[in-house]
Amino acid sequence: MSNWSVYMVKCADGSLYTGISNDVPKRVSTHNAGKGAKYTRVRLPVQLVYDEPSTDRSAASKREAALKKLSRAKKLSLIKLCRHTE
Repeated sequence: MSNWSVYMVKCADGSLYTGISNDVPKRVSTHNAGKGAKYTRVRLPVQLVYDEPSTDRSAASKREAALKKLSRAKKLSLIKLCRHTE
């Protein structure tokens, strides 16, 4: 089993960014250091709001694509639902 995950961060402007990583805490730190995706570089700082483990990189990429197609409202509902089940 792999340690790949799909994650969402909330940017300083309130927008959401979705990505994948095999080390989510390190990836969030990279974003906050201004060395992550171009999208997040101008929207710092970012805060981790969602982290979903995946079986492997391929599955994580497919799930990332599916999450990116969701509306903002559906993403926020997913984030809220996951916070209540932790």
